[in-house]
Amino acid sequence: MRNEKTIRRVTTWIAIAVACLMALLLPSAYYSIAHNYRVGSMETELAMTASTVSQEITRNPELWRYAQVRLEEMISRRTQGGAGGALRIYDEKGDLVAERKGLESSPVLVRTYQLKDSGIAVGMIEIRTSLRPLLINTAIVALIGSALGLMVFLSLRILPLRAIYQAEDSLRKSRDEMEARVAERTAELTSSNQNLLAEIEARKTAEEQLLHDAFHDGLTGLPNRALFMDRLTRTIAIARRRKEYLFAVLFLDLDRFKVVNDSLGHIVGDKLLVALGERLVTCLRPGDTVARLGGEEFVVLLEDMVAAENAVMIAGRIDQELKTPFILAGHEVFASGSIGIALSASSYEKAEQVLRDADTAMYQAKTRGRAQYALFEPGMHAEAMKRLQLESDLRRALERKEFMTYYQPILSVKTNTVIGCEALVRWQHPERGIVFPGDFIQVAEETGLLVAIDRLVLWDACVQLQDWLAQLPANAERFVSVNLSNKQLARPDLVEHVAGVLKTTGLPPAMLKLEITETAIIENPEATAEMLAQLRALGVRLYIDDFGTGYSSLSYLYRLPIDGLKIDRSFIKRMGEKGENQEIIKTILALAKDLGLDVIAEGVETKQQLSQ
Repeated sequence: MRNEKTIRRVTTWIAIAVACLMALLLPSAYYSIAHNYRVGSMETELAMTASTVSQEITRNPELWRYAQVRLEEMISRRTQGGAGGALRIYDEKGDLVAERKGLESSPVLVRTYQLKDSGIAVGMIEIRTSLRPLLINTAIVALIGSALGLMVFLSLRILPLRAIYQAEDSLRKSRDEMEARVAERTAELTSSNQNLLAEIEARKTAEEQLLHDAFHDGLTGLPNRALFMDRLTRTIAIARRRKEYLFAVLFLDLDRFKVVNDSLGHIVGDKLLVALGERLVTCLRPGDTVARLGGEEFVVLLEDMVAAENAVMIAGRIDQELKTPFILAGHEVFASGSIGIALSASSYEKAEQVLRDADTAMYQAKTRGRAQYALFEPGMHAEAMKRLQLESDLRRALERKEFMTYYQPILSVKTNTVIGCEALVRWQHPERGIVFPGDFIQVAEETGLLVAIDRLVLWDACVQLQDWLAQLPANAERFVSVNLSNKQLARPDLVEHVAGVLKTTGLPPAMLKLEITETAIIENPEATAEMLAQLRALGVRLYIDDFGTGYSSLSYLYRLPIDGLKIDRSFIKRMGEKGENQEIIKTILALAKDLGLDVIAEGVETKQQLSQ
């Protein structure tokens, strides 16, 4: 109650103060502004009128005072927009020159302006205006201000309590709304906190998954190269501290995995890799590691072995496990692997060294016939370095044009004359001298360089024979034989390339003989037959090289568009006084005669061999 009286007393005084201020300030402000405006208007009009009259004085300094009509006309024009009062022009003696009538009722506001000509006063302008309209307007504004002040007084006197009551209600409602919002926000924060905890847990799980994926193979789930190398590095460190600590690394590569991919598809190939990883795990102890490096390459780390023979035993166990066929998508798949074994040695300082030696031993196992294991020996590393050097030299040999084409003559048994030749490639090595194909062809095939070498020999042979034909009689017929490797025969642009060489060199197609091996026919008989048909359509002749050494089959002799056979030199070489292999050669000759095929015997070096 006391608070209410205090509020009423305070609001009453505030209302009185505000009402008085409005009743006084409004007319005062109006009068001040209007008075200043009127004074400004009078002074502006004085200045403008003085400027006009000064111009008239300048034009007629002696007679201007007599131009009453003209001056009154000029000042009358300025009545609109001017101060609205009376305006008079006096000369220097104070006599009235011109006049404009206006309101001059008391009280009057007066302003004057002195006229000068060359700095000498020649007259004065006076403007007089009544302040009565201003005072009347001010009184009206005072009445309005008083009315507004009364309204404000009443408003401030009556409304505060109502405002207080409304404020209390509003505060009560605001408090209730705030409590509801706090409760709602608390529930939201609780939910957000639970979601945040779930998100943190999910992120933690995702990070663990990312960490797992960073060190495990995405297909098999086995450790990957990074994790394997980390464990191998740790194992090497243990072995260097403990001399009796033995470990081994087994490097396994699936044999002919590409055949599975090409025949059954990559999905089956992937399933084979997964199943192989599972089998490898079953062959090891719980503490050992099996990892997939990529492709069809797997590695095994055997730690803390009792004896070095344990590694050989595990390799044998893996080899035996691989003999059981895999059942994949309804297919029975047989797989084998070549395994290289690197045993722990004090010379090992880095994981890369152990893995390199195991890889080298695996390569040796492959060269020995696949599906077996090989222990690393120091000489293998030297052999691997030699092979690496050979690969590097081969690549540079193509760039430096170190491959030379030699020609072995082919004689006719009937005429005992040279009827053609065979193009043979030799490598003019800058340090080793002449290198024969047997020492580099396999490496060239594995590195993909053999096709480029084949095409180089084909070009050289066609160019050379064309040069020889230019030196022989016009009716002379000669031919050149060029070997086509399996890689070359599998190239889809082979026919186009051969046609381009013949066209560029100008060699008649019938004078080119292309030799293919039996293995190329057996690997892909249908594609080979189609390719040979296209080559035959160019006009070149086709021969089967080294006939009798591979998978000789009479069926393809009937089906393939071939012109002749070449008996392998191994049959000729074993022909001696005892006539060894003579019956086989006779059979081949009889077969070729029945099929209408030419026969070339390779490696005939003695008269006895020729007579037989």
